[in-house]
Amino acid sequence: MFRRVLIANRGEIAQRVIRTCREMGIETVAVYSEADADALYLRQADETICIGKGPSAKSYLHIPSIIAAAEIADVDAIHPGYGFLSENEHFAEVCNSCNITFIGPSAKAIAAVGNKSRAREIAVAAKAPVVPGSDGPVEDEPTALAVAQRLGYPVMIKAASGGGGRGMRIARNDNSLVSGFHAARAEAEAAFGDNTVYLEKFIENPRHVEIQLLGDQHGNMVHLFERDCSIQRRHQKLIEESPSPLLTPERRAAMGEAAIRIAREAEYHNAGTAEFLLDRQGNFYFIEVNARIQVEHSVTELVTGIDLIRQQLLVAAGEPLSFKQEDVRLQGHAIECRINAEDPERDFQPSPGLISMFVPPGGPGVRVDSHGYSGYRIPPNYDSMIGKLMAHRSSREAAIRTMLRALDEFVIQGPKTTIPLLKKVLSHSDFQASRHDTGFVERYFGARPSIATGSERP
Repeated sequence: MFRRVLIANRGEIAQRVIRTCREMGIETVAVYSEADADALYLRQADETICIGKGPSAKSYLHIPSIIAAAEIADVDAIHPGYGFLSENEHFAEVCNSCNITFIGPSAKAIAAVGNKSRAREIAVAAKAPVVPGSDGPVEDEPTALAVAQRLGYPVMIKAASGGGGRGMRIARNDNSLVSGFHAARAEAEAAFGDNTVYLEKFIENPRHVEIQLLGDQHGNMVHLFERDCSIQRRHQKLIEESPSPLLTPERRAAMGEAAIRIAREAEYHNAGTAEFLLDRQGNFYFIEVNARIQVEHSVTELVTGIDLIRQQLLVAAGEPLSFKQEDVRLQGHAIECRINAEDPERDFQPSPGLISMFVPPGGPGVRVDSHGYSGYRIPPNYDSMIGKLMAHRSSREAAIRTMLRALDEFVIQGPKTTIPLLKKVLSHSDFQASRHDTGFVERYFGARPSIATGSERP
């Protein structure tokens, strides 16, 4: 096992990795930017190293600084967390060339599934269902128009690299296709340095369900069931739950088996996620692989009892999985809410600044993973997530009740947060009856949700 691990990330996930490492007797090195000098996770690591100024490009995305810190601290491995360099094949290659273990999939696997167009080809080879779309990248307007006419509108224009909803546009006719094609390419180039896009048939009002995968370097691969991530705004997840209330045992097994086939085809190991869309008829379609640990991995930990960070470390150290597929059992129902420093009343405008009071909830069935505290100043440089609030109970109904109680208890004074909107979503009859889909937030709350009055839009 590793002696010393550097966490090439910040905030909640850095803190999460540090906690598991400490339980495993592994020393930790935390890196930080000047903007994160007062971060909570720095107090918990064995050693801390400043790697640059506030902007990500000068710190958490600057590979030479991270590698220099790793060499100075004499670490055995680097955990990239999620975001930043976690799905950067070049970073994985650099780690390996410096004899530092990259705690994640191989650079080859990252490259294979990191390009969504290539991942689609892998899914087809694995005989997994995919959304009808273009045969590879679409390079110009005439080709895009021809593909759209073959598929039938509406279609989705998608960046081949990256994620988070960037480089994505819905087109419902030729005019919106042409404008969306150029806009998606420009946004993808700016965000990921790659303007490659492809087209897929747009599935109206789907559910977004993802399968958690875990594989070792000895050919063993299991799935840890699913997470339903349908409550989103602009393709950014707000609420996740497991198990999905829509899936029958038969469909759950079929999706899990499809995800494993895709992972095997990509020669994948460590933790990863295969994402699918479910249409109204219950058909599921593969859309992408996330070659990293996810923000919402904690939901899976609650319903399976498996520490995914621990498993990542064991797999990266060359250990075989200690359990088989039949050993994994679902235990109750878990819901996670992302607590973001954003103002839903102002189109989710970021709300950085001083947290004057931070009082997290507690009690039976509640877990809080957060780097926030009273007196912490949220920097404007990074993602707005303050933390994750989770409820785990014996049933979905009980988990919703516990989550609503916990959201009522959660006190965050200073920045605006998504807590009022989350309470409205969880209280909505369509969510409670599991009649929601990926368009739920925009449909009922729009750009200016009527949270204060409690009114709901039809």
